Amino acid sequence: MSAPVTPAQALAFVERHGIVLEAARRGAIPSLADAVAGEPIRGNWWSHPKSRAIFAATRAVRDAPEVLVCRLVDGKVSFVHARLWPALVRFADRFPAPHLARLREIHSESGAHRIEETPFPDWLDADIIASARSLDEAAARAALDAALAVVMATP
Repeated sequence: MSAPVTPAQALAFVERHGIVLEAARRGAIPSLADAVAGEPIRGNWWSHPKSRAIFAATRAVRDAPEVLVCRLVDGKVSFVHARLWPALVRFADRFPAPHLARLREIHSESGAHRIEETPFPDWLDADIIASARSLDEAAARAALDAALAVVMATP
């Protein structure tokens, strides 16, 4: 991505990749912060010259209803596009349950921020559950290949 990155471009990046880390790097799973910066970021992205663009992109993705914000990969903030939710549900037993909780950033009138968590599977609707039940195991595994590889490699 080249600057400036629009919210639509940030969402398209998540949709294209399916699973994206907000800022961390792990295996083959891309980082939205790195993509917005146009380079691997060393250290904290807040100190990067494109930090404002990174912040705007991550907040656009966090607010998108078609994106699950959770801690799927190594407990790091992860974005999972809705097209992968049935596959995620199909293999939910491979991930620590707390990593599948939906995270929502809540802004108070005072300006304070807090994270609200909706436990898995409480954030699911009946359509996603039905899709997961009818999903072929091989297709689900292929869709989640990168994330499953990280989970299986984590001691």
